Amino acid sequence: MAEPSAAAPPGVAVSEQDALLATKLHVPRPQPGFVPRPRLAGRLDEGLARQLILVCAPAGSGKTALLADLARRGQRPVAWLSLDAGDNDPARLWRHVVAALDRVRPGIAEQAGPLLGPPAPPSFEGLVTALINELDAQPGDGEVLLVLDDYHLIDSQPVHASLTFLLPQRPAAGACAAAGRRAAGRAARRRPALHRRRGSGAAARSARR
Repeated sequence: MAEPSAAAPPGVAVSEQDALLATKLHVPRPQPGFVPRPRLAGRLDEGLARQLILVCAPAGSGKTALLADLARRGQRPVAWLSLDAGDNDPARLWRHVVAALDRVRPGIAEQAGPLLGPPAPPSFEGLVTALINELDAQPGDGEVLLVLDDYHLIDSQPVHASLTFLLPQRPAAGACAAAGRRAAGRAARRRPALHRRRGSGAAARSARR
């Protein structure tokens, strides 16, 4: 059965084939038999203090469940995005990021959405700048946690480049968490945006089994 599509937030123009998928923006529900993992939960809380969390582990290790548990028990609003291979299109990815943020910060899409086009911009730095400014303008509403699940599916250099621009500029009103399978060798080099931040010691945490 096809996933239901969600109406685009105000200001975000989309074609029929790029309609937003509502299920990509939902925090996954706990599965039967879910077992809390206090040690890893504590490490995630430490990562939140640094505003960037990386959860890297093999398939089936419970990465999504761990971040979903963080989203449910935390006090901050969560903008969740479950990634798929189609999000290697930077316009599609950022359209969904804008929609996810708009769910917890209504009005962001109206301000930032028009920067997505059509036509799609040659660079997404202007859009990222607008998102940062909008989040920074609402610091009293609680820090937003942006979760990018299944980041290992992203191989697009334009996507990595836009995230490389985002991470050092995160406002005090925002934090980012990403989950993906362990990457090594060539795969790691294809994901410079997050691995570079991890290597710099700038607030990354890797939660493993």
